[in-house]
Amino acid sequence: MAKYPGRVKFVNENFGSSPLAERFGVQRYPAVFVDDVLIARPRDFGFFGEGEKGGRYSPWVKNPQNQAKFQADLTRMIDLVLAGKKDEVSRERPDTTGQSDQITALPNFALTDLSGHPLSQEQVAGRVVLVEFWATWCPPCRATLTWLGGLKRKYGDNVAILALAVESPEDKVRATAGSLSPEIRWAISDAKTARAFGDIVAVPTMLLFDRSGKTARALYGAPPDLHEQAEKTLDVLVK
Repeated sequence: MAKYPGRVKFVNENFGSSPLAERFGVQRYPAVFVDDVLIARPRDFGFFGEGEKGGRYSPWVKNPQNQAKFQADLTRMIDLVLAGKKDEVSRERPDTTGQSDQITALPNFALTDLSGHPLSQEQVAGRVVLVEFWATWCPPCRATLTWLGGLKRKYGDNVAILALAVESPEDKVRATAGSLSPEIRWAISDAKTARAFGDIVAVPTMLLFDRSGKTARALYGAPPDLHEQAEKTLDVLVK
């Protein structure tokens, strides 16, 4: 923004309360607009995207080349809009309204939890399942992980709670897990698992599944009422 004093305004909108995101059918975050042109979708920043489904800036974390590429692209798009060439930006970033990356059911997965035990879809079949993707470098994730311990005590065996870490050093994952509830199933997600869950493009990401394995709700980011939203959904699913 410092490059465009008085010419460009930066607006930050929370996930779930963005008219632009709603208009374009963006169901996850982050998404970047220049004026009303969607120039980068959540998939573009994914941690694990690959092949045709891979984003133009993924993997994003710890990849200075992709971050520099995004910065250059964003600057060029702003320059084009300021020059009155918004139509050119629109042609480069075609409208993909309505495309969804959300999964419809609990996928097959196979991990080993931090205790060395197998963790798979079969082990949680028939129960309500909450899957929380988190990272050690994500401050909002810590509050939710602490809350999950109380959630497990509230629902007991009616709900299986899986806390899957992404893009995080194992020693820090173990330190975090060791300081919190042992009743939660803690594991480190590999790329295959993250992609099976629709690819994880940002943390925290929380996915809720009913007893039949159908996706009941997906919650992204850390809005103030995140825990309230999740518990309302779980109350219905458990009953």
